[in-house]
Amino acid sequence: MLLVQFKQADGSRQIGSLEADGKSIRVISGYHTTYSLARAAIAARSSLQDFAAAALSNSVVSYDAVAARGGLLPPLDHDDSAHCYVTGTGLTHLGSADGRDAMHKKLDAAESLTDSMKMFRMGLEAGKPAAGQIGVQPEWFYKGDGSIVRATEQPLAMPHFALDGGEEPEIVGLYLIGDDGQPCRLGFAIGNEFSDHVTERQNYLYLAHSKLRVCSIGPALLVGELPAHVQGMSRIRGKDGKVRWEKPFVSGEDNMSHTIANLEYHHFKYPLFRRPGDVHLHFFGTATLSCADNISVEAGETFEIDVAAFGPALRNQLSRDDISQPQVQVL
Repeated sequence: MLLVQFKQADGSRQIGSLEADGKSIRVISGYHTTYSLARAAIAARSSLQDFAAAALSNSVVSYDAVAARGGLLPPLDHDDSAHCYVTGTGLTHLGSADGRDAMHKKLDAAESLTDSMKMFRMGLEAGKPAAGQIGVQPEWFYKGDGSIVRATEQPLAMPHFALDGGEEPEIVGLYLIGDDGQPCRLGFAIGNEFSDHVTERQNYLYLAHSKLRVCSIGPALLVGELPAHVQGMSRIRGKDGKVRWEKPFVSGEDNMSHTIANLEYHHFKYPLFRRPGDVHLHFFGTATLSCADNISVEAGETFEIDVAAFGPALRNQLSRDDISQPQVQVL
């Protein structure tokens, strides 16, 4: 099941299930957001899929019509953006260390492994523990709160101080914390984690500065487990709409050095991240970046991330925010 959040022409919110043809959305009655639907499913001790299926109505709307009027929303959000954490883990995918290692290479030839390669190797050796065991913790980063999340077809803006705006095609885990503090995974979505790789290349300790950016998620939430092998295509379309770079990317545990369960454990082990009612959007990493092929994306060009299992592609145009930050006043 693929759940989609959207706005009707009058601005009212709706949630529905994307039909198999990918062209229509069957409206879910009684609930207007994924958040409210999920809370009700938790209260009913039901799976999200069963609960949503029981609430499907006879009302159907056109996906393309909703998209054309800019009505698509991220597949999960919170009324108060401060109660939505956006985070991620890196160096989790087989091959992902190569691009990062090239960025972080130190000049000291006596050091055989960079910190990135050491972290990646730790994941290879202990990122997939046996059931019931705890594996090694991954690299982790904070990206922002719910205010940074953009839906498909909305622009991704580089801040005025950014040196780069590059895509990161990833799978995102979508979570809601129950009233008892139990993290509940609702499902997965396509994400563009969008980072500043030129800044990060200067020094890996600039990772946080690279990550504190907007991102995009959606358009659909895949309910249930993530397939062990996920394959999609990441593209850059020029201002004329033509593809100027594309590359396949893979995800899922078959292509990762960590299990999803291990990454989840090391995120939710912190009590701060088990606050009842909060939403968590967690990026799981990637091995494919256009910047690794010396591509510099320009404002007006479009990122496109396409994974058949997740329905319609995620598309966002790059823009630049030229608004300077105001000076701090002393009171």
